[in-house]
Amino acid sequence: MQIFNEVASAPTVLSTPLAVRRLLEDLAVTWREVHDHPGLNPGCKVQAVLLDDSVGALMVLFAQSHLLDLNRLADLVGRRMTAIAPDRLQQILGRHNLSVLPGLPAFTNSPCLYEEQLLQQPLLLIGAGEPGLWLEISLEDFRRLLINASGGRFGESLSAIRLNLDQAQDDGEAINRAVQAFTARRIQQRLEGTIELPPLAESVRKIMRLRVDPNVTIDEITSVVETDPALAAQVMSWASSSYYASQSKIRSVEDAIVRVLGVDLVINLALSLALGKSLSVPKDYPHSSAPYWQQSIYTAAVIEGLTRAMPRAERPEVGLTYLAGLLHNFGYLLLAHVFPPHFSLICRHLEVNPHVSHSVIEQHLLGISREQMGAWVLRYWSMPPELVTALRFQHDPHYSGADAQFPNLVCVALGLLRSRAIGTGSCAPLPDAVFERLGISREKAEDVVSKVLEAEVLLREMAAQFSRA
Repeated sequence: MQIFNEVASAPTVLSTPLAVRRLLEDLAVTWREVHDHPGLNPGCKVQAVLLDDSVGALMVLFAQSHLLDLNRLADLVGRRMTAIAPDRLQQILGRHNLSVLPGLPAFTNSPCLYEEQLLQQPLLLIGAGEPGLWLEISLEDFRRLLINASGGRFGESLSAIRLNLDQAQDDGEAINRAVQAFTARRIQQRLEGTIELPPLAESVRKIMRLRVDPNVTIDEITSVVETDPALAAQVMSWASSSYYASQSKIRSVEDAIVRVLGVDLVINLALSLALGKSLSVPKDYPHSSAPYWQQSIYTAAVIEGLTRAMPRAERPEVGLTYLAGLLHNFGYLLLAHVFPPHFSLICRHLEVNPHVSHSVIEQHLLGISREQMGAWVLRYWSMPPELVTALRFQHDPHYSGADAQFPNLVCVALGLLRSRAIGTGSCAPLPDAVFERLGISREKAEDVVSKVLEAEVLLREMAAQFSRA
């Protein structure tokens, strides 16, 4: 799952921290500052991770072209280790006035293990202790840093992990293979029986029927909402929130619909909440990840703004694109539900591989990604095909097939939020083509994100309401 921080202030020029400079000088290591950019070879970038267990801490170094496989590491060192707690890591970094962990074993006074593949590079890039700044050193100098470290093979090349980016028709078979590989019981022949999905709640079915009815009335929506006390309370809470700035007190569900929220928004919010509540938010999660609903609300708000910025003649239904944002990470809940014994392992790998997308990690461990899971289940539940496509292709900025506007909007929203230090994952620049397909300039899209983030406090409040529902 993603990280949410307060909006960063104007960027400053990065320079190597004093503690790092002094250490390299003491070791007679020659270095050159290199600012991060997409053209840098990930095979030369040294990823540093600090792990621990009951025995103690261990620094692990490996290339960003690889994924740190905790199972292989456990086989190698005979210990089951996980990422050090964020507060402990901050204490260590704080002693040296560093922002991120540099690839220098001497800073932690703990044993160090490095991936042997690193020694195949004539030049290495080690982290300088500041995000976005690398120090280029020779292999000879890198070996000097590793004088007390041990080598091993515990990584998996990212190029060896094949994602199914465009063959959605194969998702059912892939899910079935993943379940067979990770369950001890006899696998049933029917996929829907195998993954033991909960039945779709009757409230969801009613909302779906209303959603496709062009003649739906306020009374019908009010009736469905009022039959679910938790949903009714949530609608009243939304309408009364500062985010919608209602000018008067909301006294009933009908008031909330007619005077503040509108039919379309109530239906889509209710549908998202009902689907989200059909699967519980997992108690285990990666360190520093954002709450599920907070991530959903931010993304949906940006998508709503992007949709309204599109040319009117090409603009899809705003309510449906908003719903795509709310549900974009629904597959996260499914992974926790379908693979409960292994979901913790996914979380631990996400913690120690911040340079790798969750899709790659899930493909490596399970043979299936959350996007494939989420899209397949929404299709199984007969959700609108636009939502299915949005979930399935949300990380592909080049997707131009059927209903392309929906995954393109999700992709742009996630990418622009990450560029503001809101979220995890790759910050690779979005291609011009995805903005052209949406009919929005890059500058206009950036303006949309800026306006959304001006209401960040109110969005957090709304996300908290979802969590309590």
